[in-house]
This record gives sequence, structure tokens and C-alpha cells, in this order.
Amino acid sequence: MVTISTTLRPLAGFAAQVLLLAVLAATVGLTGWGWLAGLGYGLLLCGLLGAGLRRAGMTGLGWANAVTFGRAILAGGVTAMAAGSGAPAWLVAAVAGVALAMDGLDGQIARRTGTTTPLGARFDMEVDSALALVLSVYVAVGQHWLALVIGLARYLFGAASWALPWLNAPLPPRFSRKVVAAEQGIVLVAVASGVLPPVLATAALVVSVASLAWSFGADVLWLHRASRVREQARSRWSGAREHALAR
Repeated sequence: MVTISTTLRPLAGFAAQVLLLAVLAATVGLTGWGWLAGLGYGLLLCGLLGAGLRRAGMTGLGWANAVTFGRAILAGGVTAMAAGSGAPAWLVAAVAGVALAMDGLDGQIARRTGTTTPLGARFDMEVDSALALVLSVYVAVGQHWLALVIGLARYLFGAASWALPWLNAPLPPRFSRKVVAAEQGIVLVAVASGVLPPVLATAALVVSVASLAWSFGADVLWLHRASRVREQARSRWSGAREHALAR
């Protein structure tokens, strides 16, 4: 696997997160809550990434994961500003927008260099989810509670999978799912920036939540049907086996 300098491993990544927080504190100002949120995010990010690397048996980050790590560090800056700072809304939205704009670049790099890994895919997904959650809370506090639905959807789906294990089955690729995911980020950034009039911001959130509900609903329906097919196949195989043994 192609690796880059070990300075982009989790410990150095945390140092980069602290540096970003220091820059934000010196320019727009961070409250104690902002520092606490940013540092807590950085510690959780780097701790989980380090554990993931060890579990996957990887000795370093590839170029694609390095891009994802950069996006994650920017998300930490958004977290700190959202939790407490003097940063204007447009700056919060701009930093989040850069992190979102970088999404897809890591996947392209991984595919072109032949370094796609399950860890990289999971890392990318978790960074997207964390950024969406932070932005949704920021928008919900300042403008409309509907934004929370966007940020919590993925985590609610994960919680449901504990009670319904069939939700953990792999899903087939679906282009519409990617379109809806991209749309969620665009809407959250646009509303967070404060440039949309309240009526348009609310309308955008309603449309975004509706498309999200449709996308998750389609996935849940597919997973349920797939679980029924697997159950029927197991029943037929079990019945055939018992019949063979009885002969």
C-alpha cells in the first residue's frame, strides 16, 4: 500500500487539529466551550483512527486517507466554531464547504492508486456523518430544528440496526443515494451561511428531509426484502437437509 510521511498519523493529526484551533482562537476567537469541543473532537477522531489502523493491520495512511484526515481536521474546526466562537456564520459555512468539496477526492485517489480499503470507506463515511451532525446542530440552534433530522438520521439508522440486525446487511451501490447525501451537505452549508431568507431556508430543509426519508426508506425496504429472501433460502435448505437425513 502507498503510504506517506508518518507525520500524518493520528498523533501528528491531533497536533494539526490543535494548530487549527489556535489559528481560529487568534483570528475569530474561541470560548472555553469551543476549545473543549474542538479538543474533544480531535482526541476522539485520532483515537478511533489509531484503533482502526491497528485493527486493519495498517502501518500508515495512504494518500486517500490523508485527504480524508484533512477533511476531518477541518470538521474539527467547524465543531469548535459552532460550539463557541466569534466566527461569523459565513466562515463556519465556508470551512464546512471546503471539507464537503473535498469529499469524493479521497475516493478518486484511492481508486486510481489501487488503495481502496474497508477502513478508508468507513473513515470517509464517519467524517461525512460527523460534519453533517455538527452543521445540523449549528443550524438547529440558530434557525430551524428540522436540520437535526439530517444530522441524526445516520446515527438513528445505526441504533436501529442493534435491534434489527438485518439492517446491517451490505447495500448495493445506488447513485441516488450519493445524490441525496451530497444534497444534504449543500443544504446545510447554504442554510448555515445565513444567506437564505428564512422562508427559503425552511423550504430547503423540508425538501432535504423529505429526500432523506425517501432514500433511507428505499434502503430499509430493500434490506427487509433481502432478509426475507435469505430467510426463505435458509428454510428451504434446512428442509432439504432434514429430508435427506431422514432418507
